[in-house]
Amino acid sequence: MVLEWYFLRVQVGREERIRKTMIARIKQAGLEEFVPQVLVPSEQVAEVREGKRRIRKKKLYPGYLMVQMELNDDVWFAIRETSGFGDFVGSRGTPTPMTSQEVENILGRMDESKEAPKMSVQFNKGDRVKIKDGPFENIDGTVEDVNPEKGTLEVAVTLFGRSTNVSLGYWEVEPV
Repeated sequence: MVLEWYFLRVQVGREERIRKTMIARIKQAGLEEFVPQVLVPSEQVAEVREGKRRIRKKKLYPGYLMVQMELNDDVWFAIRETSGFGDFVGSRGTPTPMTSQEVENILGRMDESKEAPKMSVQFNKGDRVKIKDGPFENIDGTVEDVNPEKGTLEVAVTLFGRSTNVSLGYWEVEPV
């Protein structure tokens, strides 16, 4: 038995529901040994909202599932008949298995984020921002540096006619 990983296109926003339905269909058909894993590729992302740190799941590839399986006729039928299923990723309807390097990269990224979730920062160098908290409240500035690990920004503000860099949490600023 050769188990390979495949990408499946599914309806966007319903990935988790389709995954559960697919697993149920596979169990009902008694094909668990041919399809050991069905995953929604996602990572853990830390956000700060209203001063509180929250961890949420962020899909790496919205509208796709990763399935480890031995592709035979019974498995093909069980998966194709799952509602919300679109198609296999491959050329001209022929499912193309993922390379071991692709699988390692995606699974590694998923595992990494479980141990240390990345901070979700929506700012880039050069963005104009307005400080909404602290001693520099209501002052406009320009993002000079982004540190996603810490969730901080270096913002250049003009004080008394001179440019000064200020280190701020990204929740302390808003886009202009």
